Amino acid sequence: MAELLEFETERLRLRQWEESDFEPFADLNADPQVMEFFPELLSRQASNEIAEKIRSLIKQRGWGFWAVEVKGSEPFIGFCGLHVPSATLPFSPCVEIGWRLSAAHWGKGYASEAARGALDVAFEQLRLPEIVSFTTVGNQRSRRVMERVGMKYSGEFEHPGLPEGSPLRPHVLYRLQREQWDEKA
Repeated sequence: MAELLEFETERLRLRQWEESDFEPFADLNADPQVMEFFPELLSRQASNEIAEKIRSLIKQRGWGFWAVEVKGSEPFIGFCGLHVPSATLPFSPCVEIGWRLSAAHWGKGYASEAARGALDVAFEQLRLPEIVSFTTVGNQRSRRVMERVGMKYSGEFEHPGLPEGSPLRPHVLYRLQREQWDEKA
């Protein structure tokens, strides 16, 4: 088992998942607003399976999609972190950064703050050469987070995990190299 990484930002704590996170995670995965750019809402069972998979991957690597809490007020608002996609993508192999927060916590800068912390771990501790992020073309909220944290638009691709003809299949790719991160620091 790898050393388990956790970290804090000014307002947030990114930590390992706890059993108490599963219910609010299922609630956000069943929220049509949160899941607007995903193929479907998730049942509680499907959500729990994803949470267990996330925990398992963190135990293997020491890092992953960490649970996000607002220090001193909200014990779980979603996740943010790093992941090796299982789908074979046109730019594989890669490590992606991703996030999913409950809608009640949008517009407060939490996704950008958590993502900056995760990028710091990726580049400063893990010394990864590049981080990517991708989303469906129309997901402007996530695209703005990618841009706020310094990622650069790198083109479009068809996500192979989505069916032909799906309006969610066209995706945008953003990239950030460690050298670009070091220049900002």
